Amino acid sequence: MTTTRATSKTIPTTAVVEDKFGLTLTADPQFFTEWRENLPNLTDLEKETLNLLQQRFAAHRRRGTVSEGAVDKLLVSPLLDLAGFYELPFEIRTEEPVEFAVAEEDELLRGRIDTLIIQDQLWVVVIEAKRTIMVSLAVPQALSYMMCSPNPERPVYGLVSNGDEFIFLKVKATPKPEYSSSKLYSLFFPPNSQDLYEVFQVLKRIGTVAI
Repeated sequence: MTTTRATSKTIPTTAVVEDKFGLTLTADPQFFTEWRENLPNLTDLEKETLNLLQQRFAAHRRRGTVSEGAVDKLLVSPLLDLAGFYELPFEIRTEEPVEFAVAEEDELLRGRIDTLIIQDQLWVVVIEAKRTIMVSLAVPQALSYMMCSPNPERPVYGLVSNGDEFIFLKVKATPKPEYSSSKLYSLFFPPNSQDLYEVFQVLKRIGTVAI
């Protein structure tokens, strides 16, 4: 009898997600170059907008804890809009249900992706916004969702953020399941416009790779 479990409760660590999905952290420096090579230049208007987004988020943070939904509205959604992901040919889905069968354990994992961006059925960016935890703790859940892509022959990109920190992920399911990550981008100490610029540049770069 198949046991159905919530992904968020079943995948607490990268060791677990690696074991359940046969996923390996690759040491190949060429596996995920999109976060550091051929990044697009920013216009003055883009820099002004990014500065405003960071100042606005910092102002809300100073008043207390910023909820997960507020992280999305204050930072994640505006970044996606500015990067062009709300325009065709991209499609936006929120709270997208996903599931993955672990045959060896007769287990069905189910969850919901915060934000999923699709281009011709290619999952471009899977986004998990987790305000109340360290951003690295959201990586296992994001990786498990990325492994549910219906197009395993194409790479899937992910982004996890708690508002203060951002990490990009890349997964390729074939010929063998592998993944890698970007560096951690931090906006917190000190208020760091350069890191937000780079986050936006990586988003734009991923968008051009996907089209």
